[in-house]
Order: sequence, then C-alpha cells, then structure tokens
Amino acid sequence: MQFPKSIAILPAATLFAALTLTACKTGSEYDERGGFKIARSPCPAAAVATYTGDVTLFDPPADRSVQALDVSAAIANLKTSCNDAGAQIQLTASFDVFASRRTAGPARSVSFPWFATVLRAGSQLESKQVGTITINFAEGQLRASGHASATAMVSRAAATLPESIVKRINRKRKAGEEDAALDPMTEPEVREAVNNANFELLLGFQLTESQLAYNASR
Repeated sequence: MQFPKSIAILPAATLFAALTLTACKTGSEYDERGGFKIARSPCPAAAVATYTGDVTLFDPPADRSVQALDVSAAIANLKTSCNDAGAQIQLTASFDVFASRRTAGPARSVSFPWFATVLRAGSQLESKQVGTITINFAEGQLRASGHASATAMVSRAAATLPESIVKRINRKRKAGEEDAALDPMTEPEVREAVNNANFELLLGFQLTESQLAYNASR
C-alpha cells in the first residue's frame, strides 16, 4: 500500500488543524522584566493524521451502502513517552484500536496496516514505519480491540534551537523600546529556525486511495 498522498500534498495549516496533538510541554511566557521567554522541549509531538484515524471495510468492496458495511475500526487513546537524554531522541507512541463488525458470527481475525511518519517543519518526511495490528473477534461478539505502538528517532541536534536564536527570542526588552512589543517569531530567520527544529510523529491507518477518499467525503 502506498503512503496516503493527501498527507503529502495538503497544506500544513489544513493538515494540522485537524490533528489531535499529544506532545511534550512547549510554551512561552513573559518574564518579570518584559523579556519574551520560550520554554521548548526537543521531544516531537504525536498526532493522528487527518482522515486516517479510522477505516471501514465493505463487502462487496465496491459497495459503499450501509448494508455493505463489514468492519470498521478507529484509533484512540494515543499516548507518548520521550527519552531525550542522548544524541538521539526516542519517542514511543502507543495507541488502541477499537473495531466493530456488522454480524456477530464465528470467531474472526481482521488485520489493519498502520503507518507512523516523522515530519520536520510541517512537511519534510524524515522517516516512516509501517506495522499491522490484528483484531480478534470472539465468536458471537460484535466488538473487539487491540493495542500497538510505534517508535521514532530524531536527532537531538536537529531538534534543538541554535543558541543564537534562543538569545534573540529571550532577549530582554524594555518598555519604550521600538521593538519592545514585537513578537520575535515575526522575524523570518527566527521563524525558520523554530520551524526547522520542529518535529512531529504522525500516525494512522495505511489506507488505500478509495478508503482515504471515503473518509474525506464523510
């Protein structure tokens, strides 16, 4: 299966507007002297990518009516842990998959492929992991669930802001100065550096083009 094309071609603002992010703490605040301080962790954020958080199987496959719905599944409970002690930052994302089927028949196993990709600066694909989760329906049961995890490695150096940029962001500004109220992120060089140091782990079901189109049309 191919990596969902919509993730690669959607504008970053459109893509990330629909993501549910779970990330290490990042934020900013003003200090007592008026300086703009930024508190930032190099740990990547993790999210379920737009339109890929659920999947629906039909029988027959070409029929999209309610009567043809066979099995549906959704990703939930995304959690992350981050180890940033070394030169390589390791992010582990775990998640549950909850599935349901139309008919409570005999015991049945259904496998769903999933992907986990690392993006840099919102659009640059750094790495991709592909896995499969198998959901086992017990005899006579309509619902079942499973658990999976993905691991991503990111260079600590790449995810760390240069000291010169940190100083520009945190430079103390005095009231009355011409740039006292200016946000450092409006400076192109600062904004570019922050973007380049920003990594996200996006995961979801590895969908076919028709499955992706079905999710996008709902």
